[in-house]
Amino acid sequence: MTPDLVAELLRQLMKEAMILAAPLLIATALLSFVLSLFQTLTSLQEQSLTSVPRLGAVAMILLVGMPWFLGRMADYTRLLLVDLHRYIG
Repeated sequence: MTPDLVAELLRQLMKEAMILAAPLLIATALLSFVLSLFQTLTSLQEQSLTSVPRLGAVAMILLVGMPWFLGRMADYTRLLLVDLHRYIG
């Protein structure tokens, strides 16, 4: 396996990881911004006010998006296994 091939595999892996993590990260960042703004405007400093909705949002995104997440990961795994002969020999 050449260094170029290893770099290409790592590039593909990082791309897939970013694509899979993006919906969760974006939703959590937007929700955190809205909740922080709400806390600032109302002067509430309760920690559970921010953590409980974020956990709920992440759980809902994972439940709703699980078929897409699993499909993406299965396609990537299938691609790796189809091209396995390139990586071994």
